[in-house]
Amino acid sequence: MINDFFNLIFPKLCYACNGTLLKHEREICTPCQIHLPKTNFHLDVDNKLNKIFWGRVDVESVAAFYYFNKGNKVQNLLHQLKYKGAKEVGEKIGILYGFELMNSSLFEKVDLIIPVPLHPKKHKKRGYNQSEWFAKGLVSSMQKELCLDVLFRNQFSETQTKKSRFNRWENVAEIFELRNQEKIRDKHILLVDDVITTGATLEACIKVLKSEQCAVSVVTIACA
Repeated sequence: MINDFFNLIFPKLCYACNGTLLKHEREICTPCQIHLPKTNFHLDVDNKLNKIFWGRVDVESVAAFYYFNKGNKVQNLLHQLKYKGAKEVGEKIGILYGFELMNSSLFEKVDLIIPVPLHPKKHKKRGYNQSEWFAKGLVSSMQKELCLDVLFRNQFSETQTKKSRFNRWENVAEIFELRNQEKIRDKHILLVDDVITTGATLEACIKVLKSEQCAVSVVTIACA
């Protein structure tokens, strides 16, 4: 009764549509879970995200859960996750996507899940890594191992938002490094991030991981 009264005064809202959540719902309401624009790229080996990396770096499979457009509900989710401290929505999305990836032959051989790391300075300012919370959700539903002590960002880089394709690549070309490499040697890595646009950050990570004879696949919450 106390919880019902509290929820009446301070209702829990869906991070996508801002509607009131029902008692059994968490983070994202059921209608939004059904109707958010899914890409289904995890079922298509020749999808447009895979093609981003053709001729640039060797990657097994690439997919994103949702389409991102300015002003749509997916943008609301990402804004809440990245700038409003709603890290739990990243985990929720990871759980939902993980169940779908489990039914894809393209991702069945994944051994480890690694999120794209933040620089310690940015991590301290934000308080968490949004990609790590997405990874936690994937780990939960896919029953894979989360690996946080191998891939590191060794330089602080400026935001990528307003940079050109070349400047994005230049901004992250050599800012990642590996530690504890023996953990990933000859493994199939699932590299995860929040959004993919030009793929410059992911490309830089993949090149470093591939130095240890890894197979690398990529998934993100959304693609622009």
